[in-house]
Amino acid sequence: MALRIKKGDLVKVIAGSHKGKMGTVVSTDAKNQTVKVEKIGVMKRHIKPTQLNPRGGTKEIHVGLPLGKVALVTDEAKGKTTRVGYKTDAKGNKVRIAKASGKEIK
Repeated sequence: MALRIKKGDLVKVIAGSHKGKMGTVVSTDAKNQTVKVEKIGVMKRHIKPTQLNPRGGTKEIHVGLPLGKVALVTDEAKGKTTRVGYKTDAKGNKVRIAKASGKEIK
């Protein structure tokens, strides 16, 4: 199934421990139905010592959020969210629209 949220969209987390936070979508994964949001879902992974890195340590990795836990933001100042729908325009192209207002999403 195609994702209704695209890379570069401003989204708000609507469920979970990061509820209420907003950020830009860094990448999407249609197979697992997840999105990676900037500065949200960053976890630490422990690295074993190797010859290149003899001390080992930790590194930060980005973990994807389930698609159902984020909503598209239409009004950045108020943080108002909406669902996403599709419609064909006058030229016959398929465009995304905001369900709350009916306006086209760029």
